[in-house]
Amino acid sequence: MTIYNIPNMTTGIDDAIVGTIAEVPVFTPMFLLFIFLVIGLGGSIKQWLRSGSADLPMWSTIASIVVLVVSLIMTLKEGMIDGKVLGIVVAITCASGFWFFFDRNKNEV
Repeated sequence: MTIYNIPNMTTGIDDAIVGTIAEVPVFTPMFLLFIFLVIGLGGSIKQWLRSGSADLPMWSTIASIVVLVVSLIMTLKEGMIDGKVLGIVVAITCASGFWFFFDRNKNEV
């Protein structure tokens, strides 16, 4: 009994990734969370260092849109992303978009 079965690399990298996701189901959500945090925190920290304030609703919206695009690309290969994870990504994208648009004042452009 092995702890981890090494995926077959002779068929291509996409099959190796699907094999990894089959063995470690939390890989996809953690990968998407990593992308979200790198873009969201990286952008807001860089903006805070440059201007003294960070626009968190804007950076969460940007990060969630990027994660949505990456997850939609992952749907092209069957077995890469679960429908529940995609639903959560869409819900977070909508929630951050609402947060961004309702956070703006009427005099802001």
